[in-house]
Amino acid sequence: MQYLIGVDLGTSGTKTVLFDIHGKEIASALEEYPMYQPYNGWAEQEPDDWWKAAMNTIKAVIAKSGVDSKDIAGLSLSGQMHGLVLTDENGNALGRSIIWCDNRTIESCEEFTRLVGGRERLIQIAANPALTGFTAGKVLWVREHEPEIWAKARHIQLPKDYVRLKLTGEYHMDMSDASGTNLLDVPNRCWSQEICEKTGIPMDMLPPLVESSDVAGRITEEAARLTGLPVGMPVAAGAGDNMAAAIGTGVVRESKAFTTIGTSGVVFAHSNSVQIDPAGRVHTFCAAVPGQYIVMGVGLAAGMSLKWCRDTFFQSEIEVAREMGTDSYVLMNQEAARSPIGANRLIYLPYLMGERSPILDPESRGVLFGLSAMHTKKDIVRAVMEGVMYSQWHNLNVLRGMHVAPNAMLACGGGAKSPFWRQMMADMFNMPVATLQNTEGPALGAAILAGVGAGIYKDVPSACEEILKESEPLLPDAERHAAYEPYFDLYQKIYLDLKNEFHTLAQL
Repeated sequence: MQYLIGVDLGTSGTKTVLFDIHGKEIASALEEYPMYQPYNGWAEQEPDDWWKAAMNTIKAVIAKSGVDSKDIAGLSLSGQMHGLVLTDENGNALGRSIIWCDNRTIESCEEFTRLVGGRERLIQIAANPALTGFTAGKVLWVREHEPEIWAKARHIQLPKDYVRLKLTGEYHMDMSDASGTNLLDVPNRCWSQEICEKTGIPMDMLPPLVESSDVAGRITEEAARLTGLPVGMPVAAGAGDNMAAAIGTGVVRESKAFTTIGTSGVVFAHSNSVQIDPAGRVHTFCAAVPGQYIVMGVGLAAGMSLKWCRDTFFQSEIEVAREMGTDSYVLMNQEAARSPIGANRLIYLPYLMGERSPILDPESRGVLFGLSAMHTKKDIVRAVMEGVMYSQWHNLNVLRGMHVAPNAMLACGGGAKSPFWRQMMADMFNMPVATLQNTEGPALGAAILAGVGAGIYKDVPSACEEILKESEPLLPDAERHAAYEPYFDLYQKIYLDLKNEFHTLAQL
């Protein structure tokens, strides 16, 4: 029997999973690491924390499984997107990475847009506006504010590409992750010479581009010693986390879509051709399927909102869950179910880190609207869950306007484990919502890419058809959908009414 490894480099930790070639999970391991927020709106991580976590979890799954490492045919990676890793000529990281949810680059993004020739021209080339989460604004920020680091920098990388460099000694970036940098000519799947020349970003700092299933190096002797992997084992390029999740959920053909509730929240649809929203409200990226594309809306604080709610209001439930040997989120779901639709007229805007899709406003902030003395924490947790889902509904409506939305949805991420939240999704979206029997979306997607790179599978779509099985879907309820609609309408209006006040608050 041959095996494959998927390494999922997330924001809170790295999870590595060993699968057999039929997609069955054999062993998994997770190692967490911190996120640093030295100032309001900043978010940083140590690149070597990612490498140590990958190294340790790879060793752990090999040890747990008892598999002979010589039977591991390949490895690939899924990674948090957009984070800037600058390395010197020896491949050493130059300080912390500015990661995807950092919002310090508002002025840098404005300057980047001006240099390219305006928002419209940038969207024509890169398929997306310059957003604070994206990589290019971070490059300009470091160049302006940390010139001593910029002077030493020789390579621009993304988080998972840094880990792959440690495994293989080779520089590469896949199309899916590269399309989230603002530096890729997305329709033509190549680095944009125009953007680089206009902004003064040297093209020789950008790594060679490959498709996600291409072999992007092989395990070095040093990496083999540190991880237990066999020397020379192929490492496929991998993909951005959401594109890898698409592979792991089978969203690899038109009419397929998924919604993720992880740290961030994502509505994601596959497309055979480039579909660009001229307003830039949602993202168009290259898919992890070679030659294909995706459209996705991203909310920055989905599961993050629920974690904030748990840590702020549900300390007693955390203790009770620990004593019961269960998950504190299960108890929170039970509390939320005791509150009615609309959470007794309490509405939450999930903009804890600013917001990306579809409002594109880094200065927006979280809001509990309608809070009164009658509300208890059951209403607060219900409002938080509803607010996160209103954000996804908002994005889905943009995709519907672009004619890339499906008639059914797959749910993945930590939030998808909650039947209560999945039913809420089905009712709001007014469509069936299913999950997959295998819940390791990004890690499984990475493993499938590894299998294609190693020659085990013919291509990505056929591998997905062979491996993935959907659960029985939860069906929408028409009455509940109608009950949610006025709250959703008010949810959208609240942001518009507070938009100017968010910007005033940011200046205080």
